[in-house]
Amino acid sequence: MGIRIETPRLILRPWSEKDIEHLTLGLNDFELAKWLAFVPHPYSTSHAEDWVSRCREISNASTRPAAYEFAVELRSERLLIGGVSLNKIDWQAGTGGGGIWIANLYQGRGYGREAFAAKIRFAFRDLGLTMLVNGYFNGNEKSWAMQRKLGYRRVAEVASRCMADGRQTIEHVTTLRRSDWDDHDGKMRSEA
Repeated sequence: MGIRIETPRLILRPWSEKDIEHLTLGLNDFELAKWLAFVPHPYSTSHAEDWVSRCREISNASTRPAAYEFAVELRSERLLIGGVSLNKIDWQAGTGGGGIWIANLYQGRGYGREAFAAKIRFAFRDLGLTMLVNGYFNGNEKSWAMQRKLGYRRVAEVASRCMADGRQTIEHVTTLRRSDWDDHDGKMRSEA
């Protein structure tokens, strides 16, 4: 069945064949795909089928997988609205990475932050990782604002390429240490 994480408004769960239509619709939007490193444009049904198949292989690979890939579902409507990854896990170093996307129709409502915070909590509290490495493309200030609110810090800039249109860009590398998250998460909970 796989890992399932629930938040007040969302369910993070394994990908399934029933998600293929909404996955295709969500990622076939160039205004979204242009911010994602590994999403081609146009994004076809066969891309979605391959992704779901790959996610199933990853989740069945071992007891300590190198990645966890979650569909983000809106609880109230049982509707797929995005995806969040915890990948590139190095169990010895205690590190991981991964990104997030939320379909354009559902952006600006805090769903991305809620899903990303749930992923962070899972990485640090359940898996015992000590640092997450993420990033965002130059110009994607919404991503940086979300990461900054969750406690991330910018640590580097690297040349990167967007798969959707092939453009060369700068990726701002960000990190979050578990100790910083514990402090940040405690403050967020006390304000709630």
